Amino acid sequence: MSEQPVGDPADTRSPAALSEERVLLARALGGWRGILDSSLPAAVFLIVFLATSRLLAALFAALLTGALVAILRLVRRQPLTQALAGFVGVGIAAFIAWRTGEATNYFLPGLLTNIAYGSVFLVSVLIGRPILGYAVGFLIGDATGWRRDPRRARAYAAASWVWVGVFFARIAVQGPLYLLGALAALGTARLIMGWPLFLLAAWITYRLLSPVVRSSPPP
Repeated sequence: MSEQPVGDPADTRSPAALSEERVLLARALGGWRGILDSSLPAAVFLIVFLATSRLLAALFAALLTGALVAILRLVRRQPLTQALAGFVGVGIAAFIAWRTGEATNYFLPGLLTNIAYGSVFLVSVLIGRPILGYAVGFLIGDATGWRRDPRRARAYAAASWVWVGVFFARIAVQGPLYLLGALAALGTARLIMGWPLFLLAAWITYRLLSPVVRSSPPP
């Protein structure tokens, strides 16, 4: 009589449940890398500008950092999607700051992005269709299956509220700093509320969804 491996709870879970849980972990880890990649150019921009007071030098340093991040991912044969998206974002931010001549406008696209994401997440929860459920469902090949399970639907709604809080907290803190032109405080807030806050929200999301996935696997 063969023995089951000890301490391997995955043996008792369905392939669908395993798939969804792995997606949750993969999205959290991949998102963390993307946030970290996008935070580096912003940090370099802030440091160079505060040290030199030269906007073009700070913009060039940020673009160079973004390019190096993409090249490093290419050399290490890691997915380039997030790195390239981050580099494009850096380019757009640099262009806006260069055209306006205002260093604080480097952080404007990030604020607008948080407004957009926060609004989408908020509306999706209010209408009873949390976008987080569709996102994870799409990645596991069952975009709407969670809607037939009230427990999973409630869990996705609760997790979506976490992200609504993240996006609007960033707006509430960074928006006034942007309007005041407080570059140092704005850049610092952007970094603190970047990957550290993302990691916290991702951990809370996983803790909210993982028990439901395990006990009520998708069909």
